[in-house]
Amino acid sequence: MYTSLFDSFFSDSFLAPHRTVYVVSDSQLEELKKRQHQEELDNLTESRKRLEANYQSRIKILDERETEIKEELKTLTPAEKEAVKA
Repeated sequence: MYTSLFDSFFSDSFLAPHRTVYVVSDSQLEELKKRQHQEELDNLTESRKRLEANYQSRIKILDERETEIKEELKTLTPAEKEAVKA
């Protein structure tokens, strides 16, 4: 029997997503969980390294800018004292 497009559209098989079911043994499941946890741990470790490297880079930039400002203040301070005396 042929079904119309209307019937096909509203049928359960057309609207319901197709699901795939995998059957694995307990040992395979444990190995999969172990591998997923190890991947997550590796990702966290790499993220931490990148974050620490970015943090150290930013601190270096801030330290350099602080040094520049202090040097500029040293050069401006004698000029201000001379201006006050005059």
